[in-house]
Amino acid sequence: GNTLPEKQLIELLMKFMEVLYTESNVLELQSPITICGDIHGQLYDLFELFAKALNGEDFGNQQFLFMGDYVDRGRFSLETFAYLVALKLKYPGKFYLLRGNHECRQVNQMYGFYNETQYYYGHAGVWSFCNEVFDILPMAAVIDGRVFSVHGGLSPSLPLIEMISLIERQQELPAVGPLCDLCWSDPDETNSWRENQRGAGFLFGAPQTKAFCQNNKLKLITRSHQLAMEGFQKYFDDTLITVWSAPNYMYRSNNKATVM
Repeated sequence: GNTLPEKQLIELLMKFMEVLYTESNVLELQSPITICGDIHGQLYDLFELFAKALNGEDFGNQQFLFMGDYVDRGRFSLETFAYLVALKLKYPGKFYLLRGNHECRQVNQMYGFYNETQYYYGHAGVWSFCNEVFDILPMAAVIDGRVFSVHGGLSPSLPLIEMISLIERQQELPAVGPLCDLCWSDPDETNSWRENQRGAGFLFGAPQTKAFCQNNKLKLITRSHQLAMEGFQKYFDDTLITVWSAPNYMYRSNNKATVM
């Protein structure tokens, strides 16, 4: 097939790992920056995202933050992730990639990424190596000290952003605990931390969001992780927003996609 030669892909990922080792658990970024949600292997929609967001400008003139879920569901998981990695290596100060709940062996073995790499390369080595890379993706970002960006949501065990920096992030996403919560939790109309129907992370409401924003002097939380039919969804007096960047998700949802 016309897929990425394995040797080049591994070299690309090894260079990317070198960069990731220099990045902390929580990235400190400055605006202006374009925040993007889930892509899920929808490569051609990613090209369209850049066409719209760059609006005739060149790569390298704008900053981008992706909040995870590069693989699974769509048809081009490997190419999507490799393309973003290549952009990160070419413009290291302009592209930032956070970890999503699909950047995890337990999940991407089931929802398409594993089968895709098996199909292309005939063995599990590439899949396995990609997951070693996923293990060192940063967990969150703070923009201008006022905006907190994460894939999923908040954790009852992380009232302060500084606490995220103390976690050893280089590991498979655990099924419980703070790293898991950051990638799996969802906002909901609730007043307390509740069990999440997804089987991982928590549901959290306006009081938890407000407390987190006050404790960390934030004015906004951005996250992805949940399909939003309009491409975005606001919660809790606009203190939290879901940004979703995969249009017509799974090629059948007829949803819009946005960047912020």
